[in-house]
Amino acid sequence: MVAIVQKNLNAQIGVNMWFFLISSIASSIIGSAADSWFADTKLGRWFYKKVDDVASWSSKKLGLKVLQNEDNWRKKYPNVAKKIDDLEARILEVEKEK
Repeated sequence: MVAIVQKNLNAQIGVNMWFFLISSIASSIIGSAADSWFADTKLGRWFYKKVDDVASWSSKKLGLKVLQNEDNWRKKYPNVAKKIDDLEARILEVEKEK
């Protein structure tokens, strides 16, 4: 009797896991589409500007250095810095060709 209950419980957990996984993926896709649409509206531009203002204010207030001190970052991650420099050079070449 306990084995049957355990088997049914395991099957139910598996179904719940798949439902959660599929619903999470679907929600992500729908949310991304809604965000893309919302960002182009007048209200969306206003909202994202306010979010940016709050983020800038809070980083100044708390003394956070977000993406600052590029020289220190480049010394810490030289391979990534080289890759970014190479990509920027390729972009400039493509833009010159046009």
